[in-house]
Amino acid sequence: MEISSFPVIPPEDLTQFYSSPYPELHNSSPSHSPLKKLRTDIQTDFLDVDLNDYKESNPSAIKDFLSSLFTMEEEHIDTHQFLQFQNPQNSYYSNSNVSNEQLNKVEVVQPKQKNKRPRNSSPVPGDPSTAPVTHQRRLWVKDRSKDWWEKCSHPDFPEEEFKKSFKMSKATFNMICDELDPVITKKDTMLRAAIPVHQRVAVCIWRLATGEPLRLVSKRFGLGISTCHKLVLEVCSAIKTVMMPRFVQWPDEANLAEIKTKFESISGIPNVGGSIYTTHIPIIAPKVNVGAYFNKRHTERNQKTSYSITVQGVVDPNGIFTDVCIGWPGSMPDDKVMEQSALFQRATHGALNNVWMVGNSGYPLMDWMLVPYTHQNLTWTQHTFNEKIEEIQKVAKDSFYRLKKRWGCLQKRTEVKLQELPGVLGACCVLHNICEMRNEGIEPETDDSFELFDDEIVPENPVRSAAAVQARDHIAHSLLHHGHAGPSFF
Repeated sequence: MEISSFPVIPPEDLTQFYSSPYPELHNSSPSHSPLKKLRTDIQTDFLDVDLNDYKESNPSAIKDFLSSLFTMEEEHIDTHQFLQFQNPQNSYYSNSNVSNEQLNKVEVVQPKQKNKRPRNSSPVPGDPSTAPVTHQRRLWVKDRSKDWWEKCSHPDFPEEEFKKSFKMSKATFNMICDELDPVITKKDTMLRAAIPVHQRVAVCIWRLATGEPLRLVSKRFGLGISTCHKLVLEVCSAIKTVMMPRFVQWPDEANLAEIKTKFESISGIPNVGGSIYTTHIPIIAPKVNVGAYFNKRHTERNQKTSYSITVQGVVDPNGIFTDVCIGWPGSMPDDKVMEQSALFQRATHGALNNVWMVGNSGYPLMDWMLVPYTHQNLTWTQHTFNEKIEEIQKVAKDSFYRLKKRWGCLQKRTEVKLQELPGVLGACCVLHNICEMRNEGIEPETDDSFELFDDEIVPENPVRSAAAVQARDHIAHSLLHHGHAGPSFF
């Protein structure tokens, strides 16, 4: 009978086997190709399996099995067609799901003797011994339950439960799958069937939405841990490549005019083209340049060492990102992150004429950046202006709150490597825009302990334009007199 699954060998048993009783396998040189191939095959076959489930396996029985493979490889016997079980009741089936009745039906296959031919003789046409032999490769995989995903993907699965799990409706989820289908679809192979597109996207979105460890995602979807990690990175990369140009766009003239009108209706300040905000994403201490990612403010607040990277975003009145800058170290203040962004380059080249970006006190006052007054003893006019600025800033803060609340992976230190994290964060911003555009609200929770904390540090040079100082004073005076103090600076 065909054996499609087999108990997994823990790493410690593999190490024991490599070191003893065959030290030449552990110290094999590149010339020992059969031994190197055997070791590579064993490691490859068990790479996609949760090894923690088999820590109680019998080491001696496992050693016997590997010893058979080693002997077969030395004798050039195909290890994928030859499986010799001296005793079907032995202990390396102790942790598997194979029943005793199934074990009794296991056939013992004896190795075939090779027909030797004289070294200098020519192949005889029609001689079976000279015909090429094709071997069918066996794939050892661990059987995992896919019941949860099969239930979620069923058409009768309740819409409310699906949205609670994936933070979006079935219609939005299917739209994302259709957009990514040409990029992430894989073909079936002779070894296994390809993972469907919907399951690939579901693994990624579930991981982003819950922030669960990969081992829990693996159990929920019935896939290997390394497979789930690979799927998350592949789908995030596809989202960033395929969907970001469409769903994170700087507004054109028509959309910009509409944005200005909405922001003016919110605050009374004219010509506001966006609300800018910078948040921090916690990370594990990196191996290089660790000091650059040290977040002093979060460390003091949380009373434990914290590291982070930044996400700067500009949002419209609906909380949709029109520009993002991701990945700068957490030790950089908001004004330094802004100076490294494409937004700053766009403004330097005059693309933001007659447009205000509204920021908090962590940004400098410039010809295109409007920020609140930060000195002591504010006048009533200045205090009124700061309140209006806060109303515009609230739009950005609420948007970043929904971003982090919707994608729980942004609230905790992630397992993703630092060089791969910007792609994941970019995918979160794209999915956030899709949910906001399609009115996918966030389900209220009774225990909502998440709060958005991002300290504001006043720049060393808070004022960088004398003309902007006059413009801000004029807008503040106009707001106090309900627009009767004359036209604005622009």
